[in-house]
Amino acid sequence: MKELLAISRRGLLAVATGAVVSMTMATASAAWAAPLDVAAVYNVPVEQQWVSRIHKALNAAQERGEITYVYSENVASTDYERVMREYADAGKQLIMGEAFSVERAARQVAEDYPDTAFLMGSSFGPSGDNFAVFDNWIHEPSYLTGMIAGRVTESNLIGMVGGYPIPEVNRLMHAFMDGAREVNPDVEFLVTFIGSWYDPPKAKEAAFAMIDAGADILYAERFGVADAAAERGVKAIGNVIDTQEDYPGTIIASALWHMEPTVEKAIEAVANGTFEAADFGEYSFMKYGGGSLAPMDPELVPQEVIEEVKAREQEILDGAFEVNVDDSEPTSTR
Repeated sequence: MKELLAISRRGLLAVATGAVVSMTMATASAAWAAPLDVAAVYNVPVEQQWVSRIHKALNAAQERGEITYVYSENVASTDYERVMREYADAGKQLIMGEAFSVERAARQVAEDYPDTAFLMGSSFGPSGDNFAVFDNWIHEPSYLTGMIAGRVTESNLIGMVGGYPIPEVNRLMHAFMDGAREVNPDVEFLVTFIGSWYDPPKAKEAAFAMIDAGADILYAERFGVADAAAERGVKAIGNVIDTQEDYPGTIIASALWHMEPTVEKAIEAVANGTFEAADFGEYSFMKYGGGSLAPMDPELVPQEVIEEVKAREQEILDGAFEVNVDDSEPTSTR
């Protein structure tokens, strides 16, 4: 995963963002004769933040009776192609997963199975007729969490722990940093990448080092960071999933990713016979309900900051404010 380079529910898609964001789906995709056969291949456990969002959305579609869903987790990169081919041979109509460490092999599988739809997380674009891509474009809520961190920090030093410095992670970190700088030009950052997508102990140790250096807020791009923050009594910013209930008094804000719009759009296209190689990344944007800011706790975030952030959030939703996208590797400023 080192080289990781981006609706039809028959009604409304509701996403909690403090207010409910609703979208009406196209009515052309009324219902299909039988559930679609869907499979997913994951490099990491389904508990991992990023993959858990795909898993959650696919399970929801299965509960609605739209698909049957099977998956393989903790698949090594050397086995990934084999597992993809096994699912394709089994007649799965849609195969999802993350192609980041197996781009060439995954695309070759799609080429060899032209009647199967593939939708994979990728840093590159779509290819052929049936290899579509997606990504977690949650840079917009990441910017908002940066604004919160910039206002709340007392030491003006924020620690940031990431997995790998790939575009998908880099853009979220840069957006967070930009948001913090908007409200606090004096804020500085410590940035570390642990070289793993799932190593909580290593992430925790990196976070401890940042706390020892004076950071009073941590950006938890990886599991383990929030544990360090909770143990040392500092605050943390969540990423992709909402862990505020798991770390009460520690997680003060989270940028959330909702894969439902992406998954529902793909299911609709396969069911209607209109699936094609395309970039589904836009369905992670806030305006589609693919990204959101977790509800803010007034006991942890001052009311004036909540109001400031909500105003910026509305500007993003209205298209009046655009968060910059920077895929370059972020570095420490101190």
